[in-house]
Amino acid sequence: MNIYLVIFLTLVAALFTSFSQLLFKRGLQKRLNSVMDILKTLLNKNIILGLCGYAVSFTLYLIALQTSQLSVVFPIFASSFIFVTIISAIILKERIGAYRILGVILIFVGITIVALSA
Repeated sequence: MNIYLVIFLTLVAALFTSFSQLLFKRGLQKRLNSVMDILKTLLNKNIILGLCGYAVSFTLYLIALQTSQLSVVFPIFASSFIFVTIISAIILKERIGAYRILGVILIFVGITIVALSA
């Protein structure tokens, strides 16, 4: 498989994982103090959609991994850290400090180096 397609599939997988994290966060409306709370949470539509997103992500990741090296695919999948930070800032209105921005930039540089070496 073409390395650009592998990178694309891995980035899409990371996006699905990142949006799944958002759905998980939204699905956790209250504290989980009992087994009943946990069961109700597992039936929450956001949690179920998040799990479906994970399934799509996992499938795309496996396709990319099947045709490329783990040492290439896994670091590119780390872009989910970047996507989650952006999603958290834009949709959840979380404050992103200077150190976290620096960390995201370093992750981006690392992913770029790995992708260019593929």
